[in-house]
Amino acid sequence: MPRRPALTTAAAALCALTALTACQGSPEAGQPNPTATTTTSPAPTPTAPSTPTWTTEEQAAITAAKSRYLSARTAIDTALNNPPAATREKLLEAGTGGKWLVQVLTDVQFNLDRGWYSDGKVSLEGVSVASVKLKAEQPEVRLNACLDTSKISLRYKATRKPVPGIPANGNRHKVQAQIVYAPLVGQTAKKWFLIDEKDLGSC
Repeated sequence: MPRRPALTTAAAALCALTALTACQGSPEAGQPNPTATTTTSPAPTPTAPSTPTWTTEEQAAITAAKSRYLSARTAIDTALNNPPAATREKLLEAGTGGKWLVQVLTDVQFNLDRGWYSDGKVSLEGVSVASVKLKAEQPEVRLNACLDTSKISLRYKATRKPVPGIPANGNRHKVQAQIVYAPLVGQTAKKWFLIDEKDLGSC
């Protein structure tokens, strides 16, 4: 789960979510000089608006998706910090779904089979809106973020000692989270679910 350390060898969790920013809009037109002169002066360079231009509906979706992203990340932290207590139901309830839920459960089981757990939490920085698509068949919000995994370590449950031989995977990773608005299987009520998190490199 970008960027958790590669989970065939390590598990990571993601938690705190910072304030969201979004900026869209078209440039303002420059104003011509009304005074006649013998020379022509170029119009001022157009500048983009400094304030977001999300519609009320889009802003509401961003706020809701952001909240569920934080909830899902907190639940993933909790699951990886204590694999024996982790359940699919808890992760779903918090907003983890799709293939990301499958990945988290795979990581939890991998650590559980080896008597490992993830110590610490991942912090999120510089969260921003990448896109909002509310008219799609499955509405989605994508968020960019920088994940700091420097405080995460993999330890043995029995001794609390670090697991040796885990290769370094860097401390700061840029990711894009895909959060969709959909119902659970067999239900009609829709909620926002984190279904994927793509690695975009370092940050």
